[in-house]
Amino acid sequence: MASIQVIGDKCIGCKKCVKVCPFGAIEMQGKLAVIDLSKCTLCGACVEPCPVEAIVLDRGDRPAGAADDSRGVWVFAEQRGGEIQSVVFELLGAGRRLAAARGCELAAVLIGSGVEERAGLLFRRGADKVYLADHPGLRDYRDEPYARLLTRMIREYKPEIVLTGATSIGRSLVPRAAVQVPTGLTADCTGLEIDPSSGLLLQTRPAFGGNIMATIKCEHHRPQMATVRHKVMEEAPEDPNRPAGELVRVSVTEADLASRTNVLETVKEIEETVNIVEADVIVAGGRGLKGPEHFAMLGELAKALGGAVGASRAAVDAGWVPYSHQVGQTGKTVKPKIYFACGISGAIQHLVGMSSSDIIVAVNKNPDAPIFNVATYGLVGDLFEIVPELTRRFKETLRR
Repeated sequence: MASIQVIGDKCIGCKKCVKVCPFGAIEMQGKLAVIDLSKCTLCGACVEPCPVEAIVLDRGDRPAGAADDSRGVWVFAEQRGGEIQSVVFELLGAGRRLAAARGCELAAVLIGSGVEERAGLLFRRGADKVYLADHPGLRDYRDEPYARLLTRMIREYKPEIVLTGATSIGRSLVPRAAVQVPTGLTADCTGLEIDPSSGLLLQTRPAFGGNIMATIKCEHHRPQMATVRHKVMEEAPEDPNRPAGELVRVSVTEADLASRTNVLETVKEIEETVNIVEADVIVAGGRGLKGPEHFAMLGELAKALGGAVGASRAAVDAGWVPYSHQVGQTGKTVKPKIYFACGISGAIQHLVGMSSSDIIVAVNKNPDAPIFNVATYGLVGDLFEIVPELTRRFKETLRR
């Protein structure tokens, strides 16, 4: 059991621990530092600054990098309506690389109803093993049954690393499992590597509004868990000749299916063109469009190119377009072949969501707009003249 204490005979009352505690959990009682355990999170920020080593922190678990029986890289194979989501293929690509670095198996966890036949696709995409929980009661995603099953699998089979997409389902599911195991969880990762010296998973994610990239390690608990942004990893290629691996069927009981919620109806949002996360071409607009009526102009260009319409947070917050179109740190991460940024200044929060696009075409009347720093091609001018002209030219070219 983790614990922390102040050794009274050593404490000299210097108050350095009081100053560095981020939670206000330490106060002075006379010349002795006293820790309020109801506020303390055992973060350890007070240990190193103590000049006389009067604070002792015992985490009650194994040291970093210590060998245990946790082994293997797992990918949660998110499915909707029985269809494996494309983010899973990206995770299998990243998972294969991590598994090779650790010299272990790559496994997928598939939960649903009537989804056993989808295991073959996971094998062809690189999984060595598939853990399958298939039951009619798992047809619709519900937090409690899915998290209960995932937690039970983790406890029984003890993977070293567990990855899931940073989707609405992934963000709902994995934190519940992490709390129950218990272990740490890093959300919205854009980079995953294995530290060659310690063997730990280095989890990189944007922080402070995307102004810095933080690399996080889970040193003392297993598994190391992370949600990963869509469209930031390369998909694992499908190999039709790859032999099937091991299929592990996981039993599902009525107790596993117990839930305080039930799905009454699923309402699918109809995209005006195509899903922006899957689109090869995205035409996005920002504050420079001046109003919701002008997004129809972007829709014409997107339709001509078989693409989708995106938007900056400013346009979404103004109510010009639905949130499903938002690209950026608080929206969706996209990786199209061509990204048109029309009337978008290029705030760092927006760049986080689209900077990995193959080609970026910026249209802005301000030649000093930050978007031009990342653009492949920049068009300085009035977007209300440029975008219709682009649409006309593309339509003429595609008709030939």
